[in-house]
Amino acid sequence: MNSARPLLHAMLALGVALTASGCASEFSKAAPTVSPKLSKLGKKSAEERVAVAIYEVSSAVPELQPRGATEMFKTALVKSGQFRVVERAKLNRGVTIEKQMNAAGQTSGGVAQSQLRGAAYLFQVEITEINAGASTRSTGFNIGGLQIGGASNRDQIGLDVSIVDAANGDVLDAVNVRKDIGGGATSVTGIGALASTVLAQKGKVASPYTPEINHQSTRKGSLDAALREALEEAVHLLIERFGS
Repeated sequence: MNSARPLLHAMLALGVALTASGCASEFSKAAPTVSPKLSKLGKKSAEERVAVAIYEVSSAVPELQPRGATEMFKTALVKSGQFRVVERAKLNRGVTIEKQMNAAGQTSGGVAQSQLRGAAYLFQVEITEINAGASTRSTGFNIGGLQIGGASNRDQIGLDVSIVDAANGDVLDAVNVRKDIGGGATSVTGIGALASTVLAQKGKVASPYTPEINHQSTRKGSLDAALREALEEAVHLLIERFGS
């Protein structure tokens, strides 16, 4: 019994370590506020920026809400420092109300008489595809009752952006982007069985209190994070079309 204690202690330590690693995997580093490609661009002056407008993003993917995607796209355009983004999607929730209040004499200033800035181009975004399980793979092995396995999978999300001339409605160009969404799983089982096998090889019998330790963990990439990355990549492609 005494000779089995070191093995028992080692198994307990391994169990604690696996449990702790499973908890720690739930936390991840915060994603950068803007992609490196966009952050490296020098911001244009207000006079140099072309005026663009976006209406609500269209989504053929039920898991992705158009309103949230619209805000992500707008944020990427503004943070790029390359476009003068004019509000269109939420006019009735802010600008129009302010103008009406001013026209009724309820506020100071003269915003009611000021025209809205016209957009030279419209950026129309359509989230067109999500490919669940674009690729999957798994592997595992068993030795002395110990089983270790792992699996990975890759999904994809895709979107298209059309560049429309606001003066005549011509679709001048379009860009499309696909982004991967990674995920995976690991499992470890049969540690107690391995201990019994090792002791049996030495002519000993494992204690009935030998613990059986099982560990499983999964990791799934964020669909929203992948969408934001795809939209920022689309903005970078749009900048290339207009010339940075």
